[in-house]
Amino acid sequence: MRITKLEHAAVIIENAGETLIIDPGKFTRPIEPDASVVAVVITHLHDDHWTPEQLERIRAASPGVALFGPAGVVAAAAAAGIPVQPVAAGDSVVVGGFELRFFGGTHALIHRSIPLIDNVGVLVNGRFYYGGDSFDAPADTLVEVLAVPAAAPWMKLSEAMDYVEAVAPRHSFPTHEMLLSDAGKALSNARLAWSTEQAGGQFSPLTPGESIEI
Repeated sequence: MRITKLEHAAVIIENAGETLIIDPGKFTRPIEPDASVVAVVITHLHDDHWTPEQLERIRAASPGVALFGPAGVVAAAAAAGIPVQPVAAGDSVVVGGFELRFFGGTHALIHRSIPLIDNVGVLVNGRFYYGGDSFDAPADTLVEVLAVPAAAPWMKLSEAMDYVEAVAPRHSFPTHEMLLSDAGKALSNARLAWSTEQAGGQFSPLTPGESIEI
């Protein structure tokens, strides 16, 4: 599999000629997909993780694409005329060469004044894990590659570091970083690298367009 980081929360995964896209949102440049896209996973409702415009571009290029998201995403996408299949923690789906297992269930708390929404993390082919906007992770799987949130209104860097140490992936890379300056990215990368290395893992400070192959 090739895992390519895009801006902010978006990730593209290629496997045996098929493509999976996760969280194509408003901080990600317009994605230019092709017919290889078999599925899109949207972890939660917030528009830095999906927009109707991004989904319509993907559907135009690959009309048979399967879209997955939690209940809040299903309702919002339906209002835009886009069908999304509902998934929740505990569900498993196979689409083409991708096995998707879903975890979590709730977005991390931003502030007591902001209602909680649903959020799913996704484990791809038992190897790559992306938690959306939460630090929930599979407890029964050795995660090979972990996408780690670098900055958000709902988190502290220390929480991301603890998350990495708890999951102990073989590889990690930063996501959700578009709120940071270059100096902030460098600081976050250094701390996430330290946390990954505690269990013998390797941190890759990917920038948009860069990939990991596993």
